[in-house]
Amino acid sequence: MTEPIRFYFRGEIQSVSDAAPTRTVLQHLREDRHCTGTKEGCAEGDCGACTVVVGELREDGRVEMKTVNSCIQMLPTLDGKALFTVEDLRQADGSLHPAQQAMVECHGSQCGFCTPGFVMSLWGLYLKHAGCGDKPGRKEIDDALSGNLCRCTGYRPIIEAAGRMMELPPATFDAGALAEPLRALERDGMFTYHHGGATFHAPRTLDELARVRAARPAATLLAGSTDVGLWVTKQMRALGDIIYLGRVAELKRMREDGGMLEIGAGVSLEDAYTALCERYPLELSELKQRFASLPIRNAGTLGGNVANGSPIGDSMPWMIALGSEVVLRSAGGRRILPMDRFYLDYQKKDLQPGEFVEAMRVPLPQAGRRFRTYKLAKRFDQDISAVCAAFCVTVDAGIVTDARIAFGGMAATPKRAGLAEAALIGRPWNEEAVEAAAAALARDYAPLTDMRASSAYRMKAAQNLLRRFWLETRDDAPLPAAAVNAFAFS
Repeated sequence: MTEPIRFYFRGEIQSVSDAAPTRTVLQHLREDRHCTGTKEGCAEGDCGACTVVVGELREDGRVEMKTVNSCIQMLPTLDGKALFTVEDLRQADGSLHPAQQAMVECHGSQCGFCTPGFVMSLWGLYLKHAGCGDKPGRKEIDDALSGNLCRCTGYRPIIEAAGRMMELPPATFDAGALAEPLRALERDGMFTYHHGGATFHAPRTLDELARVRAARPAATLLAGSTDVGLWVTKQMRALGDIIYLGRVAELKRMREDGGMLEIGAGVSLEDAYTALCERYPLELSELKQRFASLPIRNAGTLGGNVANGSPIGDSMPWMIALGSEVVLRSAGGRRILPMDRFYLDYQKKDLQPGEFVEAMRVPLPQAGRRFRTYKLAKRFDQDISAVCAAFCVTVDAGIVTDARIAFGGMAATPKRAGLAEAALIGRPWNEEAVEAAAAALARDYAPLTDMRASSAYRMKAAQNLLRRFWLETRDDAPLPAAAVNAFAFS
């Protein structure tokens, strides 16, 4: 039996029962609702012209408001949530919202095509600070706007508008008031939606997910849609049946257990990296900022990143270097694999029929362990890595007792450098040992040449990053770790 998609929009509960499961939120807004303030620029989550804000009821009863790219979010994923677009910012007296008024006063718009998306990103930032008596700093502003592109205005006046909006007479918006209508949308069990021969399943519990996955092992698993969404908008692929992971409460939890931080596969990239940066502030904070834009991190999940297993993904190298584990689940139970054994070949994982990623287990910091990760790309923000490197060595009395080195962009999978590791273990943590390991990297990898970098560049960069790691972590490093880490990313 099919059920309609129900979500809160324009002050009331909306029901949709005639849309394909892969119809995007943007298509629904513009073509079905004729809400044309939200624009389509790239249809792949890069330009931000389609930015909207989604409200979701959390387990603790709070309503979380977050910016996302509507161009790659599928309409059924809105079920049980609230949707806000630029049209919703109009005040009761017809005046502009401070985010809009600040854009006017600071001359933050020219052609205006990208402006609604910028305004929604600014509104998301405004909601975080309204009533707190503080203003966002420049780094937070840059992060909030990292997913929005403007071809004609330039970013200075838009950044100025982000500060100016907090100085204007405040606008009232009570996110907590959304809790009641969102509770009214809560379902007791799995949401099932049929249209055009395809079915969208949204289980509520881990057991429900395991059962529906066992019954439909070929169905497409959908989490944040930051990758699968492009299969639809760019590759025009038919996904068939879809199993949505975003409503499974157990997948959105994190906990410390046995010296590990266990992160559910449904935890957003933003929440996962925030928790990780609390444990590894010097090592991972800039990687978080460079990983993706805020709307992508709000929607995407760390579990999706791991399950996708892209050879140029930025999460896997450092997770492998730390000795992380992946927890796999099926109707028959769960098993735990070291992450470096999960990836078998290009886009091929050690997943049995009916299995899915339940969680990742990341080791917590340990005394004596020296850890860094580096990303090389053509741009600082919003760019795919040419090389992503992660190094973790344990040094005891000057001798390397353990070494784990992993790279993305150097092979068909995220891969450890076994020969380079062996060249370090049992030797002093000195330049001679590092040079031997750097030479061994040429036997560990045979990188390809593509649009991002040549094979020779990748190899030289990998070797130099190893040397850089040693310079920053040797016992007589000229600068303390806090200082060197401020520029440890390229």
